[in-house]
Amino acid sequence: VQLQASGGGLVQVGGTLRLSCAASGSTFVSNDMGWYRQAPGKQRELVASITRAGSRNYADSVKGRSTISRDGSKNMVYLQMNSLQPEDTAVYYCNARDYYSGVEYWGKGTQVTVSS
Repeated sequence: VQLQASGGGLVQVGGTLRLSCAASGSTFVSNDMGWYRQAPGKQRELVASITRAGSRNYADSVKGRSTISRDGSKNMVYLQMNSLQPEDTAVYYCNARDYYSGVEYWGKGTQVTVSS
């Protein structure tokens, strides 16, 4: 599976961004998908995930202001982030996990910077 994340950038506090992840090379429908982020000096953490069936899970830090979605017809996963805060600044990574094998795939990250 190849994953290509895009949509990051520089945004002011309170702004919005939509991250996109294009998946190719495998059967998209068999993958659980997720967004992770890693801030400088910190461990990579889960931001949001969505299963094959569409069940969503969010980190407490983004719950209520972020939405993860997937489009099977386009092999795309999205992360809509609203009310961005400086603590959201990080490199965001797209993740795919094959439901049957458990193998995980990572894309190159996209930088999100929130300025105050």
